[in-house]
Amino acid sequence: MIEHRYGIARSTLSSWFKKVKLTPAQKKRLLQNSNIALIAARQKAVLWHHSQKENRLKEAEGQALRTIGTIDIANKEILELALAILYMGEGTKKKVETAMGSSDPLILKFFLASLKTLYNLDIKKIKCQLNLRADQNPERMKRFWAKELKLPFNNFGYVYLDKRTTGSETYPHYKGVCHVICGNVAIQRKLVYMSEIFCKKIVGKYLGS
Repeated sequence: MIEHRYGIARSTLSSWFKKVKLTPAQKKRLLQNSNIALIAARQKAVLWHHSQKENRLKEAEGQALRTIGTIDIANKEILELALAILYMGEGTKKKVETAMGSSDPLILKFFLASLKTLYNLDIKKIKCQLNLRADQNPERMKRFWAKELKLPFNNFGYVYLDKRTTGSETYPHYKGVCHVICGNVAIQRKLVYMSEIFCKKIVGKYLGS
């Protein structure tokens, strides 16, 4: 306080006051003031970091919107390529079926919308299975996913409850993993080949063969 108010160097002040003896009450008050100042500084730092993070998120969103704005989302070739890349990471490949499992409703909505748009599938006939934690209610989770995906409740069949999670509480936001299953394996084969060929072309072009 004195340093800033009167413009006196801290080293000079230290030499002036080094022999001053403080009472226990004065020491306690200085410590309390120091702790109060530290808490205030931490609160300001948290607010600053939150503000900076919000700015970075807004900047990233703006960049994403500008990129998406240059893409023709009505182009079915672009849509099918996007689906193929997603399928490469999330889709079923070992079974003889076209299927995708996720805990994120948006991913499965995109999957269903793409199947309907690209292959003219009747998504109302697509079957679903759920993988849930032991404390989750199967009927309630079926209703949640049926509403989210706009599919008939009767399309949800087998439910697997993971007994290994018995005794641990599930976070409210977690609704299990929903597997959306389409029986047309030809779609799976095309998507897998598309994603592999595309990735190899990109690797060959930018990293060399």
